[in-house]
Amino acid sequence: MPVVRCDVVVIGGGPAGLAAASAAAAHGSVAVVDLAARPGGQFYRRPADVPPTPLAARCAARGVTMLTGRRVFLVESGFTVHTDGEPVTADAVVIATGAHDRPVPFPGWDLPGVLTAGGAQALLKGSRVLPGRRIVVAGTGPFLLPVATGLASAGARVAGVFEANSPARFARHAGVVWRHPDKLAEAARHLAVLARHRVPVRNRHTVLAAHGTDGVTAVTVAKVDRDWRPVKGTEWRIDCDTVAVGCGFVPQIDLGTALGCATDLVAGTAVLRVDGRQATTVPGVFAAGEVTGIGGVRLSLVEGMIAGRAASGVDVPVRLERQRAGHRAFAAALADVYPVRKGWLGNLTGDTLLCRCEEVDHHTVRAAVTELGARDARAVKLLTRAGMGWCQGRMCGDAVACAVADLTGRAPDPTDMTRRMLAQPVRLGDLANDTLEDR
Repeated sequence: MPVVRCDVVVIGGGPAGLAAASAAAAHGSVAVVDLAARPGGQFYRRPADVPPTPLAARCAARGVTMLTGRRVFLVESGFTVHTDGEPVTADAVVIATGAHDRPVPFPGWDLPGVLTAGGAQALLKGSRVLPGRRIVVAGTGPFLLPVATGLASAGARVAGVFEANSPARFARHAGVVWRHPDKLAEAARHLAVLARHRVPVRNRHTVLAAHGTDGVTAVTVAKVDRDWRPVKGTEWRIDCDTVAVGCGFVPQIDLGTALGCATDLVAGTAVLRVDGRQATTVPGVFAAGEVTGIGGVRLSLVEGMIAGRAASGVDVPVRLERQRAGHRAFAAALADVYPVRKGWLGNLTGDTLLCRCEEVDHHTVRAAVTELGARDARAVKLLTRAGMGWCQGRMCGDAVACAVADLTGRAPDPTDMTRRMLAQPVRLGDLANDTLEDR
């Protein structure tokens, strides 16, 4: 199989990856490897008949090789990036694989019609498909607003937006917030659109359960206290055919941890540790965007530009460092305002599935700890098969780790459920056709 050779290979074609590729392309040859059919990531996702984002067009104009529709399952030190297409070798690697939705399980979340907020947005932005006609949007975080706005503007009847936290906590970060008036304006625009469509937005409320047999027909919503415990007597039922839920995002750091990159815990999630040049603890490996901490598109773009220059051996301008500092400060404020509280664990029933792929419920996880002696999420995984399904722990890993930590009294380690040699499911035929060394 032919091998693509370049100076810098960027894994991930979202905002951070494209910014890194564009910056590096001014100083050498660059290739971008991305799973999607078109570059842009979730933020720049668009239908096939819409021209590519200007950032993708800039990369093309600078001669960046775009290898789309390719799944990266392993990066060898050296560096060789192994995909289900041709391998790519380079002198430096930029990991910009982004993040995926962080779902919080509740009774009925496995019913057809319950999907992540990111999944609902992907259907709408990428295919112009509404996931349903009457939709409830719930969870926590500012991402709920653009999702609800997009659905309402496209013709869906959004029955409500239910935010488990309270944005009033922003008062603790007034100085940081006022230095980002564009963020305030963006939130105001979303709220204005929702008001025009008569969509109620309720803070300190959450979905307790989804109901239905062959699909969602209704949800139970209730007010919650600061720790997300339901307030008795506040429950009510809302008819709907779709529920879009999301409690922030989980960085997709599989490739970095497989390479041996050190991680840090930020806002309860594991991220790749980087220095001022976006360099990880493994020489020649850089990281940018959500894999270093959830911070939004502007932070991803700045980190991508820094990583691309650093991977090419070029100095980083002070202005980019200052921009990064400002965006990271705002990201830290968001993490403080929209945490995932432990109260959701008290809402689980014994038959609530924690791992949907392998159909492992909360009772089975609890039994692995209390009866079989498991002391961490990795042991629970081996005993119950939680996290061994098609998603490889991406959807359930965080929830299982939190449930196990609640039962054992130990701090959760999100990487317990996702550490593996191969970062993505891969076909045996692709392995047979690959050029893995010493195979």
